[in-house]
Amino acid sequence: MSTDTIAPATARRAALAAQGFADPRPSGPITRRRLVRTLERIRLLQLDSVNVAVRAHYMPLFSRLGPYDRALVDDAAWAPSARRPRLLVEYWAHEASLLPVQDWPLLRAGAKPEGWWRNYRALAQRHPTLVDDVLAAVTELGPVGAGALEAALGGPARPRAPGASWWERSDVKRVCEYLFGIGELTTGTRRHFQRLYDLPERVLPPDVLAAPPPSDGEAARALVLGSAAALGVATEPDLRDYYRLAPARSRRAVVELVDAGELEQVDVRGWRHPAYRLPGTRVPRRISGRALLCPFDPLVWERARTERIFGFRYRIEIYVPEPKREFGYYVFPFLLDGELVARVDLKADRRAGVLRVPGAFAEHDVDVARVVAELAAELREMAGWLGLDAVVAGERGDLAAPLTAALR
Repeated sequence: MSTDTIAPATARRAALAAQGFADPRPSGPITRRRLVRTLERIRLLQLDSVNVAVRAHYMPLFSRLGPYDRALVDDAAWAPSARRPRLLVEYWAHEASLLPVQDWPLLRAGAKPEGWWRNYRALAQRHPTLVDDVLAAVTELGPVGAGALEAALGGPARPRAPGASWWERSDVKRVCEYLFGIGELTTGTRRHFQRLYDLPERVLPPDVLAAPPPSDGEAARALVLGSAAALGVATEPDLRDYYRLAPARSRRAVVELVDAGELEQVDVRGWRHPAYRLPGTRVPRRISGRALLCPFDPLVWERARTERIFGFRYRIEIYVPEPKREFGYYVFPFLLDGELVARVDLKADRRAGVLRVPGAFAEHDVDVARVVAELAAELREMAGWLGLDAVVAGERGDLAAPLTAALR
């Protein structure tokens, strides 16, 4: 069987098209139907607690669609109604994520290894009565937060000690997270972004709960196909990473899908590993348009892939001491016409009503004048979407001065 060889630029355009960046942004209001179409492409929205600019699960939709009502996501995930049923459920996918309710059974199967919650298994085994009590309390009280559960179960409602890490939680909270990790609990809703636990049978649609559970192999193959659709062209490690599948299970699924003709192998010049794509994968002749990408956008969340596809070395510096940061605390890559051309450190100063840009940096060999003009326009659009009145550029980076001038 012959294997096609493609250029890196072809792989890049395929990846961008798969992620929704080959289509123009819609001109009218963003509807629930448009939200569904975009989610069918990117498959999941990673959750993260950082809110310095905007929470991570909202930003990928803005990057692809432009300004939209964030209540669309909230309603789809946490506030369903008879007219607007739940579309999204929380579970561990790439990381903690919102994903289509139909994918819940695939992730409950054994295609993924246990995550960090396995560290709490010993606690659950030592205290099976606590597990039963937590489930009983959630059944009675849910959706309910861990603090309320702890109070209901008579546990100590003590504040966290100064300097304590978030791992130093009560046993009730640890058991909640363990049960969430294995799918015995999920998120019924959120209040001020606090997870309120509930039983899956009260959250998921009946048809999802009644569906026959897939085998581990079936789940792995379905998830790899989902990864391939979302990534366009990808190595096996890329496909595995999208849902954080078990390595052996992922490799076996890729072989089986290639044998079945559902995946095809390609060689990308300059890539160390073979790549794979769905038959008929779309490759546009060119990519146009612009987008700011949050650090947890699926286009860039796998840093080795980002460097391989875009020649863009990207690291998040939240946990780097401020004097040692190269670009800033919460840096957004800027995509323009299919290339990552700049990076900007962003902060939503809600009290002052401005979107601050403490640092702005150009990549090598870019048209600075055009990059600045497009970046300024995108920042203004993002500020308006967030309900902020203006954009204020800081002083760090080679784009700081021209961006300040462009924003006047």
